[in-house]
Amino acid sequence: MIANEPSGLPVPSPVAPSAQRAALLLDSTSTLAEGATWCARSGRFYWTDIEGQKLWRHDPADGSTSLWRLPERLATFALCANARYLLLGLATHLAFFDLETGTLQRIVDVEPGLDTRVNDGRCDRQGRFVFGTKDEASPVRTIGGFYRLNHDLSLERLPLPAPSISNSIAFSPDGATMYYCDSPSREIRVCDYRADGSIGNDRVFTLLTDADGEPDGSTVDSEGGLWNAQWGGRRVVRYGVDGVESERVDVPTAQPSCVAFGGASGSFDTLYITSARIGIEPDALADDAHAGGVFVATPARRGLPEPVFQGAPA
Repeated sequence: MIANEPSGLPVPSPVAPSAQRAALLLDSTSTLAEGATWCARSGRFYWTDIEGQKLWRHDPADGSTSLWRLPERLATFALCANARYLLLGLATHLAFFDLETGTLQRIVDVEPGLDTRVNDGRCDRQGRFVFGTKDEASPVRTIGGFYRLNHDLSLERLPLPAPSISNSIAFSPDGATMYYCDSPSREIRVCDYRADGSIGNDRVFTLLTDADGEPDGSTVDSEGGLWNAQWGGRRVVRYGVDGVESERVDVPTAQPSCVAFGGASGSFDTLYITSARIGIEPDALADDAHAGGVFVATPARRGLPEPVFQGAPA
C-alpha cells in the first residue's frame, strides 16, 4: 500500500563575481534527494528521495509538507496535463501515479535485463518525457541510455552516447536545444532538438574546471541560462548559452543534486535546490548536519513553468 503521510518537516571562472549563498528551507534529511520540480498550478514544490523510496511535496503557502511511500525507488518524475497524476520514473519502469488515491498504473519497463535503473528526466517543450539511466555496478560502466516517452506512451531510445550516470537533462526556452551529461565525464553536452523529435549536432557545451564536483540535475531560466547542481562541489552554477559561467550559488552542503525555479504567483524567482547525504562518512556528516535537505536562493534571474507530460493514463 502506498501511504501519504504528513511530515514535520566553456571555461567557468573559479568563483563567479555574483556568487551568493543558499539557505536551508527544509531539513528533510533525505538519503538521495533529486527530481526538484515546481508545480505552478498548485504552487507546491515536489522532490524525491530515491533511496528512501519517497515522493515529497512542500507547500510554501502554509508550510505543510507531505510524503508518499512508494514500492520501488523513485528516480525522477514529471507533472502531467491531468493535474491528478504524476508520471513516475521508478527504478525499473515508468508508471502513472494518482495523487488522490495513491495507486500506480504501469506503462513500460526500462532496460530489462540490464543492471541499470532510471535516473534523471525532464519533459521537453512538446510535453514528451525524456530521461536517462545509470549503471548500478561499481565502478560504473557506460551501458545506460537516453529515452523518450511519447504522447502515445511509446518508448524510443535516443541516438545519444551511452551514459554511466545520466544527468543534467534540460531544454532551452524555445525547445530547440537539449542539454544532458554523463556525470563522471565532468562535461555537459548539448544537441539540436527538433520539434519532430529528431536530434543532431551533438557536442560539448561546457567542462567543469573546479577541482571537485560533477554535474548533476539542471534547469533553464527564462533567458536560456543553464543552472546545474554540482555534486560534491557545494555549488549551483549558471552557464550562459555560450557555455561560460555567469554566476553561481554556494550551497552549504557537500552534495547538491538538482534545481528548479518556483515562487508564489508565478514569480519563478526562487531557486530550489535538493541535496543528498548518501556516501558521506559519519565524521564528515557531523559537520554537514543538513545534508539531504532542501535549500533555496533568490538569484537575479527568473525561471520558466515546467512542461507537463501530455500523455494520459488508459
